[in-house]
Amino acid sequence: MGKPFSLILLFFAIISTFDSYGQRKNLQAKSISENISIDGKLNEAIWNTAPVATDFLMLEPDNGRPISPNKKTDVRILYNNDAIYVAAILYDDEPQKILKELTQRDNFGTADHFGIFINGFNDGQQDFRFFVSSSGVQMDCLATEGGEDYSWDAIWDSEVSITEYGWVVEMKIPYAALRFSNDEKQTWGLNFYREIKRDRQKYTWNLIDMKIGAALPQTGQLEGIENIKPPTRLFFIPYSSFYVENNKEGTDNKFKAGMDIKYGINDSFTLDAILVPDFGQTKYDNVVLNLGPFEQQFNENRPFFTEGTDLFNKGNLLYSRRIGGSPSTYLYSSDENVIASNPSTVNLINAIKISGRTSSGLGIGVLNAVTEKTYGTLRNTQTNETNRVVVEPLTNYNILVLDQRFNQNSSVALVNTNVTRNGEFRDANVSALVYDLNTKNNKFNLTGDFKYSYINEYGDNDNLNGINTAIQIGKKGGKWRYNTGATYVSKEYDANDLGITFINNFHSGYVNLGYRILNPNSVFNTFKINTNYYAEFQNTTGRLQKGEINIDFTSTSIKNDYYAISVYISPLETYDFYEARVNERFVNLPKNVYSSFYFSSNYNRKFALDLNPYFTVTSEENRVSYGLKIAPRYRFSDKLLMNYMIEAYNQNSDRGWVAFDGDAIIFAERDRRTLTNELGLKYSMNPKMTLNLAARHYWSYAENNQYLTLQNDGSLTSNSTFTVNKNSNFSTWNFDLSYSWWFAPGSQISVLYRNNATDSRTEIDRRLGNNFKNLFNNNLNNILSISVRYFIDYNSIKNKF
Repeated sequence: MGKPFSLILLFFAIISTFDSYGQRKNLQAKSISENISIDGKLNEAIWNTAPVATDFLMLEPDNGRPISPNKKTDVRILYNNDAIYVAAILYDDEPQKILKELTQRDNFGTADHFGIFINGFNDGQQDFRFFVSSSGVQMDCLATEGGEDYSWDAIWDSEVSITEYGWVVEMKIPYAALRFSNDEKQTWGLNFYREIKRDRQKYTWNLIDMKIGAALPQTGQLEGIENIKPPTRLFFIPYSSFYVENNKEGTDNKFKAGMDIKYGINDSFTLDAILVPDFGQTKYDNVVLNLGPFEQQFNENRPFFTEGTDLFNKGNLLYSRRIGGSPSTYLYSSDENVIASNPSTVNLINAIKISGRTSSGLGIGVLNAVTEKTYGTLRNTQTNETNRVVVEPLTNYNILVLDQRFNQNSSVALVNTNVTRNGEFRDANVSALVYDLNTKNNKFNLTGDFKYSYINEYGDNDNLNGINTAIQIGKKGGKWRYNTGATYVSKEYDANDLGITFINNFHSGYVNLGYRILNPNSVFNTFKINTNYYAEFQNTTGRLQKGEINIDFTSTSIKNDYYAISVYISPLETYDFYEARVNERFVNLPKNVYSSFYFSSNYNRKFALDLNPYFTVTSEENRVSYGLKIAPRYRFSDKLLMNYMIEAYNQNSDRGWVAFDGDAIIFAERDRRTLTNELGLKYSMNPKMTLNLAARHYWSYAENNQYLTLQNDGSLTSNSTFTVNKNSNFSTWNFDLSYSWWFAPGSQISVLYRNNATDSRTEIDRRLGNNFKNLFNNNLNNILSISVRYFIDYNSIKNKF
């Protein structure tokens, strides 16, 4: 460890002499005692006495160019003991052309926007960002260098008005929506943002230099706020939900009630808890026909597990769908007279998380969740007797993160995940050291991690200990960017109890080189080209698992249409150690070339189109695949938007595992066809009331042309003795019609009608109408649900008690 660590220190000692950030602008906030009416009109005379932030500079596409005089932007800030107040006058010489689509909260849509970025600790680590559109829709997020988290929602007020000279924004942001110290005199990191949608131009008050790899430290400063105290941050969000479900089994009614609690432990740390959770109205999963060796990975749609989880994602050890997901064991019977019934999910009893960051930059995060004991059922078809068997015991999930940030742009983190199952079941523990080190100007970067997993299989003396480590070094600022890295994962590494790991037992290396323009030219607003060289080897045999040369080109034209071309070349035969489903067995994969083209027209137009053809050719005769995705969208008005997507994907002479026949591993040469249709409609009555429709039909089948036997050398030979029908014909349907009304700050009524159906069989019928008939005939499930959530701020009710 000594020599590599010394080289790392030498690297940063040499390049730490590069220039730092540019000059930071300053704005003085003005203290007030009078009331401010949030109406978007700026009628109060006090606004005229406040200092002005102006002289905005372009963020994109022509980074650094001053805003034109006819788009001048002036911003003022006032404050009292409860909140800060923001007034922005956004001049526009053509106010009739201001785009102002109505959307749901946190959806930017096709509209102009104004935003304020606040960092109460002025440490360049995390922004609280508040946006409002020209139609009055609010967006807010927590922002780190890892991205923006729009699942975070604060309670704040805003109003806008369109004027003859542009538009006006007025905002009130309570201190309860922010984080800052107890200091008598406050100095906050501050930036303002303006987007002129019809020109696809974005501006900030303090310049964010795109040549620098980090944006958050490039802020101005807000001064002048004195003698304020962080309020008690205690919020209760009780809810109640009612469900009516109808299917071929009959009709069932269900009532649920519970509460979310948010408590500010101090000025930096927050506790979130859910008591008796209800996720019945979360978005449906886009299930597919999965014939591969790995599970399908789904997006997390539950708000508790998406909001404010930046800390918990350190090291990529958390796949939160494990919590309340499928049971860890699967019930089956070798007796043909016994039918096994397995639950698809496990109920979540409760969950809490505590997260925050100290004034010294130490981030601390704790997430804990408990799921209930869950049973599967065995039923004897002859005696009709049933027997319940535990498939998942009472289980505790825990993740702890300690993340020390320094120099405003670097961090070292320790992460631990633990899953403890009651009784004679498997337990798991994974720990990680994660580092992200950047030079002062953010142009050069060193990242990496070391992960260690320990699996305790009950009754098994051979418990597993595995490691996973990676390192990357490179340049991430300027026109030319490059990096190189390597990864090693041992055979025993397993993070799947609370994370998700598809492959292990390999080592890999890569080199990446890219070029981009930082300012528009006569042809492109943006232009990037990137090439990557990647090689991955299986540890035990040293065989090449993956070897690719990738070239990616992306650009935006001067008319703001987006183009992308990708070419991935695998020039050597490789070996797949997972498709066979048997340890150390592999199948040979042919040389291949994948290519795709993507076009997305400017969404400012009423009619826009996304187009994506793609194909793969291989060195094996007739083994090709090709697909086409077409997604038109039409904006009928500022209130009504329609999206549609159709995708067809064909795979000819695909080869994959289908069964075991004694000791033989049976593959099939098969033709696969997939057709996906999706429809979305959005009708926004006003900024707080929206009607949404989402529908998806997915149909995929795999028809086996011949069976093959896998040989020890990875080749496949013809098999004429295996005759079991292993065809797959899978269809699924999802339909959601929802109404959402934010009837008070943080309070919502939502009504959802949902129906869904799934059909899986071995008979192949290529007629779309017949597949629809089979899908809807016997198994359509209908759900009507009504949910009410009400936001209660302790500060607003404490005097009443």
